[in-house]
This record gives sequence, structure tokens and C-alpha cells, in this order.
Amino acid sequence: MTVPSPGTDRAEGEERATIVLRPRAVRVAAYLSGTIVMVGMIGGAVMITSFQLGGRLGLLAVGLLVLVFCHLEASVKVTARPQVLEVRNLLRVRTVEWPEVLGISFPMGDPWAHLDLADGSTLALHAVQRYDGERAISDAHLLQRLMRERGEAAEA
Repeated sequence: MTVPSPGTDRAEGEERATIVLRPRAVRVAAYLSGTIVMVGMIGGAVMITSFQLGGRLGLLAVGLLVLVFCHLEASVKVTARPQVLEVRNLLRVRTVEWPEVLGISFPMGDPWAHLDLADGSTLALHAVQRYDGERAISDAHLLQRLMRERGEAAEA
């Protein structure tokens, strides 16, 4: 059985499956950047002979902090389960039930899509990023379709 890509029609019964959306371009850039910085810090700690042990450890600590930040940026995702939508952004994970989601918007100029929630607030979807181009638009349309299928209108 083949797994459909985001934005394609799913067979009967698959609409209840869990769907995970992740950015592609940002993940590659984050891990590549974090690795380059960490290698540079290790190289600096080894090659700069004027640094004492504390300075060398400081370089490694800064490299590690940058690597952790890059990992957090790369680990953003949206998990669409049958009953809830889990949004993992940079520092926070938020779970909302489908009836709470009123709409999905992808405003021009914004780097990522947003969920419009019933309480009047919006929730950024860092996993659906404009840098992914057509893939991001397809993911936003998929979430919109899931909202109609699993949201409040589906319960009526």
C-alpha cells in the first residue's frame, strides 16, 4: 500500500489516520547550520592555543547551545490525530480539539500558516512554512480539509 503525499486524496478509512506535517527546507537549514557551527567551535577549541581550558569549554558550550536551538527549530511539527491537532512550535506544544479550529490562514508575507481558534486567538504553525513553497500550500489545504472533516461540522 502506498502512502499518499500531503494534499492528495486518501482512500476510504484513511481520513481517520494520524498525519504528521514537518517543514523540509527549515529542517535541512537548521541541522546544516547547527553542524557547521558546532564543527567550527570544536575546531576553534582545538586550534586556538591561547585559550585556557575555560575558554575552550566556553566555545564548546556556545556551539552546543546553538546546536540545541537548531534542533528545536528543526523539530517543529503538526500532528493531526482523529480527535485533536497537536502543534509543536519552537518552545511550546499545544493541543487543540478539532471543533476549536475555525480556519487556517496563510497570510501573504507571513513565514508560516496560522490556525484561527474559537477563542478569537491564532496559533502559528511553524511546521507549515512558506519556504517549502507548493508543499506548504498543499499542507495548509490538507489541514483545511481535515478541519472540515473532523471539526464541529463533522459532528453534526
